[in-house]
Amino acid sequence: MSPTRMASEHRWIHLGAIVLLVALVVIGVVQYTSVKATDDSRRKADELGERRVRAGYPAPDPGTVQRLLGTDGGIVRDSPDGALRTVLWKIQLSNGSDRPGQRPVIADTRAVGAERIVLQVYCPEQAEAFDRTVDGLGTDSTVRR
Repeated sequence: MSPTRMASEHRWIHLGAIVLLVALVVIGVVQYTSVKATDDSRRKADELGERRVRAGYPAPDPGTVQRLLGTDGGIVRDSPDGALRTVLWKIQLSNGSDRPGQRPVIADTRAVGAERIVLQVYCPEQAEAFDRTVDGLGTDSTVRR
């Protein structure tokens, strides 16, 4: 074998090793990011469960909370006091009838408190705006315990 041919064969081996190394580094970074996000979402789900139990609510399934809210609160974070969300929320607090028989009801204070806890864990900067929105609602202890 000539030295030129040998160097040419080694060049492909070196190039293949470099490509493989770069691929492994990329996979490692992606895996690290995924594990970190999973750890963060699990920590927040556990914190939410603990706060709910301290407030007297049942503990949610941490896996379900982790999938639904992730690390940033998911849909809860998206304008919790926005006009459309507020209207939909008030409709859900009605008597359940539709059309002419529908009327608002006094929402249970604990139902409002449950959402407040979620906001405090996932997006505490929005909890104050939520409280201002909810202050106008007439809530009371309406559900038997």
